[in-house]
Amino acid sequence: MIEAGQLVLVISPKGKRYTHALDLAKEIHTHDGRILMSDVAEAGFGGIVRSHLGHPYRILKPTVYELIKGVKRQTQIMYPKEIGYVLLKLGVTPGSHIIEAGTGSGGLTLALATYVGDTGKVYTHERRPEFYEVAKKNLARVGLTHRVEQHLCDIEQTGFMHTGADALFLDVREPQDCLRHIPPAVTPGATCGFLLPTCNQVSDLIRGLEQGPFTEIEALEILVRRYKIVPDRLRPEDRMVAHTGFLVFARCMENPEPFTRPAKVALSETDPDLGPETGEGDGAQDAEHDPEATE
Repeated sequence: MIEAGQLVLVISPKGKRYTHALDLAKEIHTHDGRILMSDVAEAGFGGIVRSHLGHPYRILKPTVYELIKGVKRQTQIMYPKEIGYVLLKLGVTPGSHIIEAGTGSGGLTLALATYVGDTGKVYTHERRPEFYEVAKKNLARVGLTHRVEQHLCDIEQTGFMHTGADALFLDVREPQDCLRHIPPAVTPGATCGFLLPTCNQVSDLIRGLEQGPFTEIEALEILVRRYKIVPDRLRPEDRMVAHTGFLVFARCMENPEPFTRPAKVALSETDPDLGPETGEGDGAQDAEHDPEATE
């Protein structure tokens, strides 16, 4: 049986999803009738429960992906395709202390709070009271309030309400105006991430990063193309969610001095037996510009 307080995902035959914390004394109200939570507990994860009108519903344990997609929202939330990459780039692990600004409805906040564990902490900042309250309710619904410290403030004016963070992420309209507050808030070398919707905003941010103590600057977008699940006619779906935002990452360094790579030396200058440098191998030039390449 499922224990009281655990999150359960109840899915209708048409795919409609309901996420609830299990309370044996309550019911789930659907378009197909009422479902007793005591029946859900007895059916267990992977089981089937029927409404009082006889309609079957599947019972599953919700994943973080499903919890994010199911948050109540007043703002556009970050898509899981970006959130997964952000978690890896920021190095989020149990015990991490992460600063976030631009809480919105709390989609990324929920993911961060899940992965920092009970020994970590998320310090999130939001300037609009209505979004602050929505995020608060979404975190409470999935039982993650104790891992998050919410602040209602404008970080451009106040800065961040925490120091010594392991990483930082900003989802605000003009992050370049907040860059001056980042060095005192994070540990030297910490990864900082940013989400922006348009190219001109990315350009403004990169100019700001280049003027500050930041290095390892990277800009990208992530696209996901789904396929129609028909084995005999497998092909991409006709429509896709394409551009949802640009991600920018950089390392915040303690030393504000600019870092420049030494000039290249031609092979002929180091070994008289070799001719001019030609970049042997078709991949030589590509590897130089590939941020994921390793020696």
